[in-house]
Amino acid sequence: MGMHGDHDLGHTVAGWTGTGAGVLASVVTGLGLVAGSPAGMLLGGALVGAAALATWTLHLAGWGKASGPRPPGRRHWRTRDTAARRGHSGCVGCRMAGRRGAGAAEVAPAALSAGF
Repeated sequence: MGMHGDHDLGHTVAGWTGTGAGVLASVVTGLGLVAGSPAGMLLGGALVGAAALATWTLHLAGWGKASGPRPPGRRHWRTRDTAARRGHSGCVGCRMAGRRGAGAAEVAPAALSAGF
């Protein structure tokens, strides 16, 4: 048990990469704002998008995790998630990539045409 108790806080390759890239993007955006440089702020904004895309790509490649806690033996941050290929049920990122996940319910076509 670590400093945070028995919690799985999502320390993964995707999480650490996204966090590091997001911090860098925030620093660049802040420096652009302080310097009064629209180019610096645009670069920072582009880095925010790149951080999100890199995190999503790593999650889909299996370097992230599904929602909820993992079994204690799979909590090391460099443990690859073998279920990512099928998708995680309830995961917005997996749904955006067209992965439904095991046990995900199909939406009825009639419900889509009715505007629900």
